[in-house]
Amino acid sequence: MDLLWALLTLPYAPVRGLTAAVKVIAREAESQQHNPVNVRRELEELDRAAAAGELPPEERDRRQQQVLDRLTGPAAGGGGSPPRRAAGPRRPAPARRGTGGRDGGARRGRGGGP
Repeated sequence: MDLLWALLTLPYAPVRGLTAAVKVIAREAESQQHNPVNVRRELEELDRAAAAGELPPEERDRRQQQVLDRLTGPAAGGGGSPPRRAAGPRRPAPARRGTGGRDGGARRGRGGGP
């Protein structure tokens, strides 16, 4: 069945490969955009431009706020959702005690009578 599925979906392989490449590029672009080193570099460039007189103070303040919002705000595409937990080893769910229902009796399958 796996071989048949692979043959049937073979024409879509380039699309799957392109989708994977786009996801990798988007992930890297997002990490570069939220990297504190790059944010600091942008803030320093704004300060240099303002000191050289190329940028009015109001414009510098507005751009600084945009850069800081990008650093402190939710990641792009987050939509205000809570941040993800760090991926780590998962603990198994605790075992349930007992197999009975409320009355302590054994569980019954489908169609089972009293």
